[in-house]
Amino acid sequence: MQRQELTSQIFKKRSYLCVGLDTDLRKIPHHLSGASADPVFAFNKAIIDATKDLCVAYKINTAFYESRGLRGWESLQRTIDYIPETHFRIADAKRGDIGNTSSQYAAAFFEAMPFDALTVAPYMGKDSVSPFLAYPGKWAIVLGLTSNEGSRDFQFFGAEEPLYSRVITRTMEWGSPDNLMFVVGATRDEQLLHIRELAPKHFLLVPGVGAQGGDLAKISRLGLNEEGGLLVNASRAILYADNGVAFAERAREVAAGYQAEMAVYLRESATGKQSR
Repeated sequence: MQRQELTSQIFKKRSYLCVGLDTDLRKIPHHLSGASADPVFAFNKAIIDATKDLCVAYKINTAFYESRGLRGWESLQRTIDYIPETHFRIADAKRGDIGNTSSQYAAAFFEAMPFDALTVAPYMGKDSVSPFLAYPGKWAIVLGLTSNEGSRDFQFFGAEEPLYSRVITRTMEWGSPDNLMFVVGATRDEQLLHIRELAPKHFLLVPGVGAQGGDLAKISRLGLNEEGGLLVNASRAILYADNGVAFAERAREVAAGYQAEMAVYLRESATGKQSR
């Protein structure tokens, strides 16, 4: 998906919501287990049908599928094939290795499967990231600053320039705002302004709203740019809003709440920029 298409969807739907399909077989409603040969896909299909007019992207954390072996990969393939092409499709797989290996990862997610983007770990440097940037219309979403407890072990290292800052500024030399995004954890709003200053035109994928406690208002105020520039991901808050037969309806209600809030922030952001 080209950047212009993504931006168009954001303003058309007045939403920068990304729904995380991190589907845990142990948490889906029990009635699906006996009613379908592939309960994970049945669950995902219902969630997609309930939310596709409210969001612009879906993010599939591949670990929840890989852990189930072949059946999990089959559920993943069915899910990615079902997501409409109008939506930005993210593989949250956090790949990154020496160049020839990264090339194979890129082929897996961009050729064998129709993903638009893949999360990438940049620790091994340019040759591990560049293969993901070689596909027109595809995106590498580089881990910039995460919100997990262990992030302080490395990401904040450096008195004058924190490592996360170095990662972002150096990685920006390898790609462009048309094929490169950064992951910024939703609970890192105190650093989000700094990151937006470092990368004013790049999209930021912000996971952690909802169950992890990210503040959508703060994220939006600090991170929105003239093209939207944000994909805010919510997973558990939407997926597991209800565990009964009405799970999809409840998921839609939660997603609709996020979309309505985002519409306000988009309007405020546009108004603020016009007044300056």
